[in-house]
Amino acid sequence: MNNNKIEIIILAAGFGTRMKSKKPKILHEISGFPMIYYSIKEAKKITNDIKIVLYHEANLIKNEISKYFDDITYIIQDVKNFPGTAGALKDIIFDKEKILILNGDMPLIQAKELEKFISLDNDIVMSVIKLNNPKGYGRVVIKNNKVEKIVEEKDVTKDEFSIKNVNAGVYLIKQELLKKYIPMIDNNNLSKEYYLTDIIELAKKDSKNIIPLEVNEENFKGVNSKYDLSEAEKIMQTRIKKELLNNGITIRLPDSVYIENEVSFEGECIIENGVSIYKNSKIINSHIKSNSIIEESIIENSSIGPLARIRPKSYIKNTHIGNFVEVKKSKLNGVKAGHLSYLGDSFIDEGSNIGAGTITCNYDGKKKYQTIIGKNVFIGSDSQIVAPVTIEDDVMIAAGTTVTKNIKKGSLAINRTPLKIVKNFFYKFFGNKK
Repeated sequence: MNNNKIEIIILAAGFGTRMKSKKPKILHEISGFPMIYYSIKEAKKITNDIKIVLYHEANLIKNEISKYFDDITYIIQDVKNFPGTAGALKDIIFDKEKILILNGDMPLIQAKELEKFISLDNDIVMSVIKLNNPKGYGRVVIKNNKVEKIVEEKDVTKDEFSIKNVNAGVYLIKQELLKKYIPMIDNNNLSKEYYLTDIIELAKKDSKNIIPLEVNEENFKGVNSKYDLSEAEKIMQTRIKKELLNNGITIRLPDSVYIENEVSFEGECIIENGVSIYKNSKIINSHIKSNSIIEESIIENSSIGPLARIRPKSYIKNTHIGNFVEVKKSKLNGVKAGHLSYLGDSFIDEGSNIGAGTITCNYDGKKKYQTIIGKNVFIGSDSQIVAPVTIEDDVMIAAGTTVTKNIKKGSLAINRTPLKIVKNFFYKFFGNKK
């Protein structure tokens, strides 16, 4: 959907002090992406006309957003002179007939609920959440399905105290009303800020039609603290895994599994407990066993783990990776690496077996080098392959060998020190035999 009558403004100029972090609040990650990513992603399902209002760490935020989106308009709020949510709209030139105003710290928002705003043809559509316990929130007074006013909690009367409707912070407002009312909003309040909520009172005086839209509390959950961040992460993870399960992916003990957004699955896949799979990974007809980690890699027709780690830029096909094996930036096709190995910057072809304790020594302190291992190569336990090196097909590497040069097809490589046995040394060292 791309509605040419709608523009979306995302408010993201706040300092986020309650996060207690040097990182801007909206750049804190949920399931692999900064939280504002989700607001933008869902907004783009509505329209391509998206403006983001920034101030604190604006350049840092713009650089991060540009990794994912290249068609965003940025406005820098004049916080010194016009702080607050209405202040954020002071310098915006509105392009479209209606403006949907979102917050950058609502990562759980969904386009299907935003579409409900657009479906209502009114002067102002205001989001409302009904809370069983609205303590700490201002109340939204509604009569005959129209918003009468917003009352701060300290100003709530006895009759209003039982109201459960609170402001969720998202609005759809006609352009003409924003142009008229934003300049009229003042900062005559304790915080000396310009509040967008004041537009309700101004519009009401002009007998404008202000409609409440009750929204899902979960979707409109704001993130203001590390606790809020953790709660949003739980919800996002539940959504991700629920969709995967409904699409036929087997996940054992889902609450123990972490899967980021933008992970794709094809075919029959099994994900065991304790597994973490990070964004830009693809799992095809594979079994990821307990407590394994997959980072930005492709796993196809393979089994991984338990307790294995596949680091970025790896492509593993028709391969068995066992426990305590680490693979980094490598392509493995038809390989067995059962346990206790590190395979970095390598290409290993089908039929090859990697013995326990094998290491590709890919880094000399300055540069990283590639190891190439051909077909049907048998590498014995506790071998070191010092890159750059090529081992051709049908080669055997004896256990304990350090390979420092290329090995031709059909060869045996062995460089271990001959075994020396000193008879009765034990008794000479510890004393006479009894």
